[in-house]
Amino acid sequence: MKIALIAHDKKKDDLLKFIRLHLEFFKDHELFATGTTGTRIIEHTGLEVNRCKSGPLGGDQEIGAMVANGAIDTIIFFRDPLTAQPHEPDVSALLRLSDVYDVPLATNEGTASAVLHYLNYKDRA
Repeated sequence: MKIALIAHDKKKDDLLKFIRLHLEFFKDHELFATGTTGTRIIEHTGLEVNRCKSGPLGGDQEIGAMVANGAIDTIIFFRDPLTAQPHEPDVSALLRLSDVYDVPLATNEGTASAVLHYLNYKDRA
């Protein structure tokens, strides 16, 4: 399964904590991430991650293109809803593409946990 991992600056530590908590799950899948998030995942977990550009520099659009081309199966995107993002139109486009192409997208830890639970169940069914 191909999983995209994205986190706004104030949520990167939360995403790293989540990944470490579910490290065995993530080891079994192909991972993609935006620039800084990908670098931090590699440094703190040792996981292999295919890195795109930083979100504000086009990384969200790169992930969106992969969604549109059927190359991403799910997205975990820890968003910061309390801080304005300079690339908000790119974020909105990514959310829209996940809906258009029916790609599960989790924007917080609770939803990400539910998505992982579903994916684990789906793999066993």
